[in-house]
Amino acid sequence: MPPVNLLPSAISELFAQASVTGKITLADRYGLMAAMFSETLSEEERNCIDRLFHALRKGRVRVVDELSTLL
Repeated sequence: MPPVNLLPSAISELFAQASVTGKITLADRYGLMAAMFSETLSEEERNCIDRLFHALRKGRVRVVDELSTLL
């Protein structure tokens, strides 16, 4: 699998955006899933991703069919 190269602070930006809007794009979701396989993520970034997936499962954040600007 090719390496995942995230933009600096992309995960924290996405977390902040999802917290405000209550939504992420499908592309963001797939980007988060791919990022989980990255060995370069900090513990803080992993925690953000875990919290986003938890919010998705609980229905506090939903996946929308819009263009992504972050990941």
